[in-house]
Amino acid sequence: MSLIFLMGKVYWFLSSLFNYMLPSKRAAGREVVDDEIHNTEPSLKKHQIDCLISSSATTGAAATTGNNNGNNNISNNNSHYSSSDIIKLPTMALDDGNPPDIDEDLHSRQLAVYGRETMRRLFASNVLISGVQGLGAEIAKNLILAGVKSVTLHDVGTVELWDLSSNFIFTEDDVGKNRALASVQKLQELNNAVVISTLTTKLTKEQLSNYQLLLAFAVHGEYLQYLVIGDPSDWQLVDNCDQIFEAYQAVVFTDISLEKATEFDDYCHNHQPPISFIKAEVRGLFGSVFCDFGPEFTVFDVDGEEPHTGIIASISNDDPALISCVDDERLEFQDGDLVVFSEVHGMTELNDGKPRKVKNARPYSLTLDEDTTNYGAYEKGGIVTQVKQPKVLNFKTLREALKDPGDFLLSDFSKFDRPPLLHLAFQALDKFICDFGRFPVAGSEEDAQKLISVASSINESSGDGRLEEIDPKLLRHFAFGARAVLNPMAAMFGGIVGQEVVKACSGKFHPLFQFFYFDSVESLPTEPLDSTDVKPLNSRYDAQISVFGSKLQKKLEDAKLFIVGSGALGCEFLKNVALMGVCCGNQGKLTITDDDVIEKSNLSRQFLFRDWNIGQAKSTVAASVAGSINPCLNVEALQNRASPETENVFDDSFWENLNVVINALDNVNARLYIDQRCLYFQKPLLESGTLGAKCNTQMVITHLTENYGASRDPPEKQAPMCTVHSFPHNIDHCLTWARSEFEGLLEKTPAEVNAYLSNPMEYTSAMKNAGDAQSRDNLERVIECLDKERCETFQDCITWARLKFEDYFANRVKQLTFTFPEDAATSNGALFWSAPKRFPRPLQFSADDLGHLHFVMAASILRAETFGIPIPDWVKHAKKLADAVNKVMVPDFEPKKGVKIVTDEKATSLSTASIDDAAVINDLIMKLEECQKRLLPGFKMNPIQFEKDDDTNYHMDMIAGFANMRARNYSIPEVDKLKAKFIAGRIIPAIATSTAMATGLVCLELYKVLDGGHKVEDYRNTFANLALPLFSMAEPVPPKLFKHRDMSWTVWDRWILKDNPTLRELLQWLKDKGLNAYSISYGSCLLYNSMFPRHRDRMDRRMVDLAREVGKAELPPYRRHLDVVVACEDDDDNDIDIPQISIYFR
Repeated sequence: MSLIFLMGKVYWFLSSLFNYMLPSKRAAGREVVDDEIHNTEPSLKKHQIDCLISSSATTGAAATTGNNNGNNNISNNNSHYSSSDIIKLPTMALDDGNPPDIDEDLHSRQLAVYGRETMRRLFASNVLISGVQGLGAEIAKNLILAGVKSVTLHDVGTVELWDLSSNFIFTEDDVGKNRALASVQKLQELNNAVVISTLTTKLTKEQLSNYQLLLAFAVHGEYLQYLVIGDPSDWQLVDNCDQIFEAYQAVVFTDISLEKATEFDDYCHNHQPPISFIKAEVRGLFGSVFCDFGPEFTVFDVDGEEPHTGIIASISNDDPALISCVDDERLEFQDGDLVVFSEVHGMTELNDGKPRKVKNARPYSLTLDEDTTNYGAYEKGGIVTQVKQPKVLNFKTLREALKDPGDFLLSDFSKFDRPPLLHLAFQALDKFICDFGRFPVAGSEEDAQKLISVASSINESSGDGRLEEIDPKLLRHFAFGARAVLNPMAAMFGGIVGQEVVKACSGKFHPLFQFFYFDSVESLPTEPLDSTDVKPLNSRYDAQISVFGSKLQKKLEDAKLFIVGSGALGCEFLKNVALMGVCCGNQGKLTITDDDVIEKSNLSRQFLFRDWNIGQAKSTVAASVAGSINPCLNVEALQNRASPETENVFDDSFWENLNVVINALDNVNARLYIDQRCLYFQKPLLESGTLGAKCNTQMVITHLTENYGASRDPPEKQAPMCTVHSFPHNIDHCLTWARSEFEGLLEKTPAEVNAYLSNPMEYTSAMKNAGDAQSRDNLERVIECLDKERCETFQDCITWARLKFEDYFANRVKQLTFTFPEDAATSNGALFWSAPKRFPRPLQFSADDLGHLHFVMAASILRAETFGIPIPDWVKHAKKLADAVNKVMVPDFEPKKGVKIVTDEKATSLSTASIDDAAVINDLIMKLEECQKRLLPGFKMNPIQFEKDDDTNYHMDMIAGFANMRARNYSIPEVDKLKAKFIAGRIIPAIATSTAMATGLVCLELYKVLDGGHKVEDYRNTFANLALPLFSMAEPVPPKLFKHRDMSWTVWDRWILKDNPTLRELLQWLKDKGLNAYSISYGSCLLYNSMFPRHRDRMDRRMVDLAREVGKAELPPYRRHLDVVVACEDDDDNDIDIPQISIYFR
């Protein structure tokens, strides 16, 4: 094809480009998706991932080049090009009016953190990462999982064996390859919707903002190809593109000199619009981050929290006005907050939507900076809501900030003077590398002294910023590890920097402003290292050995580790320990267990899983992929839940052989169980957890710290049952009620029906024996389901759904307001319908209201599923469904007198017992037997278990419909299906960045645990909130110490008595310690009490025999001991809490 022809084609396309390239579905990887061309010929088939790898000549921000296996000859027949031939490329710039679709099944946990708008901005963002060693790979992983538009990897270096200590992408086969090119394929597998490209030549400033125009051609019978228009000498065909204009919103440098960094940052800072610049480094156990998001960067949401609200109880006519709120929940307002008012009766002047300032915020009241003296008198009602304000930050350039860094972000208050010294140390290292062309050699005292000298020289010339004292010991550690990128540090900083990129691209959360320094020198071995300890061994662990020495490396390799859980935390932990070499020696073994299987929603953060793994066991897949990261990893994957029921699997010998346990769990009960097992077997437990952008770590170290269960968060406050069922005042109440009704109608009642039908005699006998209100209710629901509400056709299901609508949203409300009219008063004369109660109004069904119709559609479809009735396609067409609904005859409703409605907030059940329950149950059983006779032989129902993560099953449609119709009854703002899913599905917000940070911090502690000899003050517990950002590290709390005579013990101690003792021998053994035992129990059974004379007959019985005979103990063959709890007194009759006693009988 001639160049002249190509230029002609370019002009033709430019004239008509915007008519064709309208936004459609977001392209996933190289697979272009468009509704209009889904039947196109094989030109749309998916290419191999290696086609994505860019050539080193690529200069575009996100253009991808590769192996062009298709036809490079573009036909010159204009008739070949029509609107259907042009692949529509979404124009996804920031704030684009046509945002891409969000896969809510995939990103649901991330959406719960960011929201749709932030996700759309992420989907439109292009990021450059320069330096693809361990830190760059971690940042890229987190951003690709988050779903940015494109990631360009820049690196001119080649993979070295040294890199394998920290980079999960590389294998030994990659040694000698360009780092960026070697990374593309595995990173692309994380998310095919992200365009990944490479730059392998020296980076120029112009490339940071270089725009490229990409035109799309559909070559008949071949692959889709794109022509990159730039300098004619660089014209080339590439295999993927999904947007017209590309430019970077953020650039990250992980391996760059200060001279080049200041040059690039100056360019980014002054560019219009500014390009967010981040410089991050990990040097051994030291790390730094610098952020510059431009001269004026707007933060739209500084903390990501929902706006605080309060329900108003009264407002004074004063200057300033005092607002009192109901006392069911503490207010979270702060002085200076702006608030708006709504639904205020009487003082309606406040309902104008104008933000007003809070002056004096208290737990249940606030003072308003406004004179309400002449406003109308407050009558009732009202909601006060915080207005979140944008914040503008003025960043300095790196050149300015190096001289005047301002306040450093502090992470550890025991090191409050550390950041200025590290600020100096990183500058000194840069000067050292510039002068000598290399890093300091690990263990070289000469190089360490050179670095210290450079640091001293820079310090002397720092003017007002000069430090009075420089810690040579710290700088020595810094010099020795300067070349190494350690995996835990890369994981931690990969989380922090990844989150900063998200902030830069979206304006969500407060950026790091501007320097952050961190060190973990406490992780070093307690024994001093000499130069021979840190010499490279030509192994994949050489970088780690250069910091910790070969002796600790051997301990890591021979460790026996138990990781409980292989979800998001578990995947990160597996990656980390594989790279660290933990359990990779001949004596080492890693056991990981998880009883869960992979779901689609896991893929956005559990990075070891791929879409083809959906449905497979998490632990098995995770272990397999971790083995590919390091083939030496000795790992056994189990699918058992660690619980009392599996103690035959995780038996005494299993626990006794462990060195350390790492929790990667998502619920408190499981954590508490593992905590107790670690206490019992005296094994260190490394605990962590995440909640959105927040994470925490807790070190539970044998004999040094308190255990996990020693302190607990207070339980979440539950709304009273009467509030949920009759008096909701927020959408959470509506959704809690909706899920309860869903489960009652579609799961519990059909299950009750099946329980009866499977064994009628046994079921009815159980109901008679119980004879309570619950049994009566169960029978009534079963009869109702099999009698008047039994469905045989789909029209029956529509009738059921329509009548349920009438019952829930009209009749029940009419009955409630009949029983408690709007002017009803309580016994003390106060208005019954006062805050927080909201007076409800019944709904009038209308087939023209899509909310009404959608509820009926979802309800009828699910009802049909429970009865096994085929679902016709026409139910999803509004007009046909409306016609079917309008055929339903709805009976009139008249409220009844004397109906009891529960108003007691302490009530735990809506069922009320009656003295006639037994007689009523007998009558109901007779009716039920009559119903059974009318059923077809073998009739069974299909109970529906709620599944929140399948958007095609109508579960969330029905629950959202339930909740929103109820919200309309009570004038509560409605929510969309996604928000309903978060609340009703109890979805825990989760993102990859906080997970990565938590696991990195835990693995820094793992070095200490496996080295041994560290003191409690060397360990760190951490709480972090990447949204703020906030990092708070502190020493763990020591365990409570108990003392008696010359003995002392803590919760970690367990007294052991061997040789199968008798009761007499146990009592004497305690007597010798000055303890008089008066009670001995096994489980809930009392084996001995000094007050019972008959118990003295047991004195010469073996304890194990007493446990079997009296305590009914079942002791399997693998169990070698039993545990008893003994209550003791000293000689002065003071109770003494002693440890649990383990009696070994085998």
